[in-house]
Amino acid sequence: MSGLRAPDIGPIVGHTTAHSCRLWVRGIAPNDDGVDLTASLRTVGLLAVVEDNGLPRLIDGDPSRPHAFYFRLHREFDRTGTFELGAEEGLGAIDGVAPLGQPDGVVPLTPDTRYKVRVATLTLDDTTPDVESLSDAQIAARLPDVNGMASLLADLDGEHCEAEFTTFAAAVEPRLAFLLGSCRYPGTLWKTKEADRIFGPMASHLRRRGSRPAARFSLLVGDQIYADQYSRFVPIGRAETFAEFQDRYRQAFGSPQMRHFLRQAPVYMILDDHEIEDNWHRDRLAAKRELFNVAIGAYMSYQWSHCPRSFGRHLHYHFDCGGYPFFVCDTRTHRTYGRENRVMDNHLLGRPSIDPQHPSQLDVLLTWLSDQQARCGAMPKFVVTSTVFAPSPLDERLDPALDGHDAQAPTDLVRTNLSRRAESDSWSGFPATRKALVEHIVEAGIDNVIFLSGDVHCANIAEMVVEGGGGEPRRLYDVTSSALYWPFFWADGDPNGFVHDSRLPGQVDGFPLFDGDMTLHYRAFGFYQQENFCRLELDRAHHRLRVKVIDRYGDEVRVTDPDGSVVPYNDLALVPW
Repeated sequence: MSGLRAPDIGPIVGHTTAHSCRLWVRGIAPNDDGVDLTASLRTVGLLAVVEDNGLPRLIDGDPSRPHAFYFRLHREFDRTGTFELGAEEGLGAIDGVAPLGQPDGVVPLTPDTRYKVRVATLTLDDTTPDVESLSDAQIAARLPDVNGMASLLADLDGEHCEAEFTTFAAAVEPRLAFLLGSCRYPGTLWKTKEADRIFGPMASHLRRRGSRPAARFSLLVGDQIYADQYSRFVPIGRAETFAEFQDRYRQAFGSPQMRHFLRQAPVYMILDDHEIEDNWHRDRLAAKRELFNVAIGAYMSYQWSHCPRSFGRHLHYHFDCGGYPFFVCDTRTHRTYGRENRVMDNHLLGRPSIDPQHPSQLDVLLTWLSDQQARCGAMPKFVVTSTVFAPSPLDERLDPALDGHDAQAPTDLVRTNLSRRAESDSWSGFPATRKALVEHIVEAGIDNVIFLSGDVHCANIAEMVVEGGGGEPRRLYDVTSSALYWPFFWADGDPNGFVHDSRLPGQVDGFPLFDGDMTLHYRAFGFYQQENFCRLELDRAHHRLRVKVIDRYGDEVRVTDPDGSVVPYNDLALVPW
């Protein structure tokens, strides 16, 4: 045995429910050198629950016997691993090493309860380094008594091995707050400290206020790393090997403020292009399959593994918090473009399925929306998409030649500036996907759909209304939060580069639906271009979603409302639920 040590990265608090929580760590062994992981040592994780609502969580009151578990850290996943505390199967647990006092392998967690855990890694001499994999039973036979090892956790530095989380409520919460952010440029030289700065204020928004968490969880919706730090065309600072991707994740998740933030409350992540390469899309696979393989391998080890696994090994997933449903889209690896600039053949969530046994991500999302409307009525439904649904960039809206002119056919109304299609990151470049989604929302009568976005380095809100068809207008929203750190705010993200009102001359961007019988129009407001994250607060009693933009110092930003007045926050009116 080589010793107990704090994790190299982590712990990260991942997917949480009313009765479970997934914890993630990366271990390291002596003689590891980057991606060259020594074969003569194996690593396992050791996790112990040390507090329950501020009180020691012990077996029979014995301070030397916290509830403790071993779990596997696999070399093939860069010595990363997860343990799902409270889950029936104890995901990640080593079979044959029962947790103390719990022979069935489960330590139950109770809803809306604050827990503190300590996590460490243990290295074991491997006398059979050429064996591809050892079974759990073989690993268990080599492990020291978990009771004795758990007591040693108290000797480690809590700043590097402790995590805290509050399980979600079992009933629908009357109020729910969470954080939203995206795009953390890493910075260079002394600027790396600036890149880390905003996570201190974010962590402060997760701390308890009285008997409740200030915010339940965080959503990081893309560009958690920048694999191409300068440009995909510039070889300097461009990750192409697994070692280089590993280095990006260790720098990002190991920075002091972000590491502290990631162990304070559940965090849900999804990738965008910079986890792979700037403006990545599926059509590049043929030429860059090796790059994609190493990038996604690193992403799945460092981000996807501590998120829900709703659809096997697909990257999209869904979860609930306090009864409110969230669907997290993968808008990056499924996107594909039509040939010869045929914009209606662009697809953001995979090609439309032609076999019901193999639904596309779009079909899965539409089914999920219908199921949530049937299950919980008008309760808000959040669709998380790193790609912005609205507003459109001015140069990706309708063909300017159509401003003020009658279109010859409904399809003319979705003509866009085709020279921008190969560069588009927004939903405006994928009208077929957008049309299918909004028409389903209208036809199925789905209420309170709210998109949560990142990517564009400019926070804003879009209030969308589907008009026409003789019925009541249906309202949707998009809340965008970006960027957590982007020092070149003058280079992109200019608020004047986005449509503010889709009805105005020079900004015409109404989106036709149902062969032109209905139109999706929007107003965008609340723009803020410098570093920020958003705090979103649902209030059931007042049927609203309050959106606050928080700057890099943790102060609330005064922004504009739909009428242009300067306000401390924006309240979005929702259908009562």
